[in-house]
Amino acid sequence: MVQQLTTTAPETMPSQPAPDGAGRPRGGRPGTVFWTSVGLIAAFVLWAAISPQSLGDVMTASMNWTAASLGWSYLVVTLLCILLMLYLGFSRFGDIRLGSSTDRPEHSTWAWLAMILSAVMGIGLISYGVAEPISHFLAPPHAMAQPETMEAAVRAMQFSFFDWGPHAWAVFGIFGLAIGYSTHRKKRPGLVSPMLRPIFGKLVDGWFGKMIDVFAIIATLFGTTTSLGLGASQIAEGLGRILGLPTGLGAQIVIIAVVTVLFTLSALSGVHRGIKYISQTTMALSLLLAVYVFFAGPTNFVSNLFFRSVGQYFNDFFQVSLITPSTPDDLQWMQWWTYFMMAWWLSWGAFVGVFLAKISKGRTVRQFVAGVLGVPSLVFFAWFTIFGGTAIKMDMDGAGIGEATTANINSAFFAMLENLPLVQVTAVVTVVLVALFFISGADANTFVLSMLSSKGSLEPGKPVLTVWGVLTGACAVLLLIVGGLAALQQAAMLSALPFTVIVALLGICLVMELRRDDEFKPLRHARIKDLPPAGKPAPGTDGIA
Repeated sequence: MVQQLTTTAPETMPSQPAPDGAGRPRGGRPGTVFWTSVGLIAAFVLWAAISPQSLGDVMTASMNWTAASLGWSYLVVTLLCILLMLYLGFSRFGDIRLGSSTDRPEHSTWAWLAMILSAVMGIGLISYGVAEPISHFLAPPHAMAQPETMEAAVRAMQFSFFDWGPHAWAVFGIFGLAIGYSTHRKKRPGLVSPMLRPIFGKLVDGWFGKMIDVFAIIATLFGTTTSLGLGASQIAEGLGRILGLPTGLGAQIVIIAVVTVLFTLSALSGVHRGIKYISQTTMALSLLLAVYVFFAGPTNFVSNLFFRSVGQYFNDFFQVSLITPSTPDDLQWMQWWTYFMMAWWLSWGAFVGVFLAKISKGRTVRQFVAGVLGVPSLVFFAWFTIFGGTAIKMDMDGAGIGEATTANINSAFFAMLENLPLVQVTAVVTVVLVALFFISGADANTFVLSMLSSKGSLEPGKPVLTVWGVLTGACAVLLLIVGGLAALQQAAMLSALPFTVIVALLGICLVMELRRDDEFKPLRHARIKDLPPAGKPAPGTDGIA
């Protein structure tokens, strides 16, 4: 994905040095944002190394308070992102291009959609593709159905769609639209702070703008470490089933260390063509695996479950989108699932937004909304129904997948594959998929972190790339030591909390800038009283059409 990033010209004139926070020139040494971000994350790493118990206690207490007091904000912001995307797509702003009015898309529609899907189709789809639906099947969310019934299966898919569908892609879409409009049409660097200029004015050029960029870096880092922890757990589980290797914490740490070296070296090499091939390979393998499971598994059950679940999802859309916990057990469930998922998408917003913005140059806002909000959601609905629905049917028939998932959530995907033919082949394909997602995703994140901390430079220095590669791996390892998957989730949720405010402001600024766009300049000063009454010619026209 990194290979898609190219340079954009600064908004200021070449003869005038761009202020930090506004249009930034390419290159240059990392400044305050880099050192502040590294310092804060280094302090976190040091705390985790010296006193993991106290860090774990503080994170748990902070997360419990955040979920109980502010958890609703994750739901409100993501829902507003969906509504704003739909408004922009259907309004007059839909015809505005991400670029000049004469720009046209750089990629064909099919290639563009394939790249959009590759942006997020990663480790999470393996980690949660079976684990989430089967978990909801055993314990239906908010007690909306009797466990292990057909109604529970529908609810399980409904809430999986909720976590991985439009709510996720709308967050990415708002970031992508804002970054794309700012970089391609306004010729600014790909940072978050310049996009908030309509509200904060020159404040974004000073410490306030730097603070926003620091928040973006920290949220992106912890969103990445969550993926690394999930990926290490899945690779360890797969290698354990295929080769009988250990699957514990020690094995996961070794896997993270090895992959950290690989993706850091890849980022340093600058040979991004390999990442392009990796992304294409993962897409092809994912499609083959999905088609195989669909036809080798309970095809009729999965097909019927898909349409029934999609209907339930849209029927209860607003109710589910704003549902909040009513009991302590409900709150704990929300922390583990819904609140975490919404925060995870917020923490990935800046990274995915940069990627979507780059590949969407020349697209209209309307095309962007359809391609980012609609198509990926349907593909993800299908993925979760194929793998999750297959596992649910197997569990109904006594395969014991639910029991295996309860014992070890990382085993869910492989437990499902073991009940189908060619398990050795599909297990190997799954491990290869996770490893490729692992390397390409972390490589891209390392590059984006380096760019964000190097004043928007699209050619960050090798020392900066190395620092972010090492810190990403170190944070993932230490969070696993501190509290395993729960600690990874807590870090993503806490780091994303400021982004609930930032993404809301970003949406407001985007609308403000679209309203001022040159596309509507001739109409900006028109007044109703200057328009001719109905049936009368305009002044000076003499009635000639």
